[in-house]
Amino acid sequence: MSTTKNILAISGSTRSQSTNHNYIQAITELIGPGFTIHHNKDLITTLPHFNPDLDTETPPEAVTHLRQQLRNADGILICTPEYAMGVPGTLKNAIDWTVSSCEFSNKPVALITASSLGEKAHRSLLETLTVIEARVTPATSLLISFAKPKINAQHQIIDAATLTAVQDLLQAFKNMFTE
Repeated sequence: MSTTKNILAISGSTRSQSTNHNYIQAITELIGPGFTIHHNKDLITTLPHFNPDLDTETPPEAVTHLRQQLRNADGILICTPEYAMGVPGTLKNAIDWTVSSCEFSNKPVALITASSLGEKAHRSLLETLTVIEARVTPATSLLISFAKPKINAQHQIIDAATLTAVQDLLQAFKNMFTE
């Protein structure tokens, strides 16, 4: 039996060359042994707009796929920008599709908001994750303001304080699996 923990990475950005994708790649390198990060850039972009009338025993195929990916994951890493002072619509839509099916309930979550500012989206996401019973703590949530110049195109966090903060977050996240 494998002891490797499978982590599903979800980016709130739909841009192919997103700063948030770069942070996910950096974290993939930093997380260390015993953890594997799976990142499908298109996982949330194919979802239909949330509609309670479609949230039935047989929801749309893309929703079923998202829910299965979340169920199969031991933990979730969310890395997102802030758009127009809020949570990106595609990310909020994806989370809305999980409210009735409870995939986030008691699931360890690391939340990174990497944006120009990010405070409002970060606060809003923390509230949403708390309502849906995700296991997210102050130690497993991080706001990286002015995020773009702190990471390079080779997926290396080049700002020492940010690197330390990400490493601390990862340690707290990994500790959630032994509690």
